[in-house]
Amino acid sequence: MLPDLESLRCFVACAHHKNFRRAAAEVGLSPAAFSDRIRKLEDDVGERLFVRTTRSSRLSLAGERVLPHAKETLAAALRCKAAFTTTPQPFDLVLGTRFELGLSWLLPQLGPLEKARPDRRLHLYFGDTEALLAALDRGEVDALISSARFSRQGVEFAVLHEEKYALVAAPAVLAKQGLRSANDAGAWRLLDLHPDRPLFRYFLDGRAPGEQWTFAEVVRLGTIAAVAREVLRGRGVAVLPRYFIERDLARGTLVEPLPKARLSSDYFRLVYRSDHVRADELAALAEALRQSPLR
Repeated sequence: MLPDLESLRCFVACAHHKNFRRAAAEVGLSPAAFSDRIRKLEDDVGERLFVRTTRSSRLSLAGERVLPHAKETLAAALRCKAAFTTTPQPFDLVLGTRFELGLSWLLPQLGPLEKARPDRRLHLYFGDTEALLAALDRGEVDALISSARFSRQGVEFAVLHEEKYALVAAPAVLAKQGLRSANDAGAWRLLDLHPDRPLFRYFLDGRAPGEQWTFAEVVRLGTIAAVAREVLRGRGVAVLPRYFIERDLARGTLVEPLPKARLSSDYFRLVYRSDHVRADELAALAEALRQSPLR
């Protein structure tokens, strides 16, 4: 059995005073209770720790061997206790995010998050999904926030918010051209992001199998902000995240040509390495981020 800390404290006190009664007074025990402590410790380690006389006690050879380790163990226990009671040391977390989400949602939260946890400093790192994943691998970011679909070993995914989408166009252009079915797509320009991550797939996922939407042209602009700007200018139709265009939909500067269409959705997730030294803190941060709606 491992010796308990209180028994070690009694042992060190007795080694110092060389007298059971004075040592018992130091640790606040009766002489009988103190003797029981020392006897139990000797039983646990299987050695006699003191050579006793009627007036004093001195360390045995085994006691002399044990004494420096007992002192070291008690000192370590005090340091451990201090770690629980002292003010937490400040630490930094770097969050990777895409430009639009970082500006519209994360940046306004930095102040409240810092107020809630003054010891936690948050930094933002902007990039597309590939750049963010590479930064995670290099240790340049502690976590990233993304709705991109990818599979990777050794990472944790903490779900934050559902990302819903809408097919939208400028009302003036829609009034001229109309977009009621796939048959009308040939008169429209589709604005999108990347060939490998097209937002229009969220619309197609909710359509009947085999339904073909062939547009006059497809223009890829790389960022959600660029796509939204061009749609507002009447330059085409696009699928965009609802959180990003909810004000335009409310004002009527963007409208949904097929308001009953059911688009698929994704989920924003906080992604971090499973072996991260602050994995518990990242899980706590994910819970805090879930409390703030997307905007």
